Amino acid sequence: MGHVELRPLDDDDLDAVFEMMRDRDAVAKEAFTADDPDDRAAFDAWIARERAADDVTLLVVTENGGFAGTAAAFTVGEDREVSFWIARHAWGRGVATEALRLLVSREPIRPLFARVAAHNAAAIAVLQRNGFAEIASDSAYAPGVGREVEELIYALPPVLDGV
Repeated sequence: MGHVELRPLDDDDLDAVFEMMRDRDAVAKEAFTADDPDDRAAFDAWIARERAADDVTLLVVTENGGFAGTAAAFTVGEDREVSFWIARHAWGRGVATEALRLLVSREPIRPLFARVAAHNAAAIAVLQRNGFAEIASDSAYAPGVGREVEELIYALPPVLDGV
């Protein structure tokens, strides 16, 4: 693994993010994706909404200064959730684990939650290495695979002072 950092998303990153989120293998792993990953207008509208939202932190993951993915924190209902998407060229080298560690260190709210397709073993391992534990599961339609998929819900609990 190279040097991993998080930085704010710039307009210059949008093409790389769009291409990353169209990768068919990644879409199948993530499962809960855009209805049509190739629809650039839908992507542009979605990313504009995310960037404008007060409760969304949308960051670029870099490895040795180059684009390696995205990491985000956002609010769903009353829960704070985190998410990460790593570009294929950065898979398997600890980039996701380090990116999530950096994101969690910036987020003061606990518990933090994350959702992951049950078949995405790599993402589950990243969550577990960062202290997240499975707390529930559900089934939902996943556009990335075109069928119902089991979704696991993970939580990072508050840390007790002095323990």
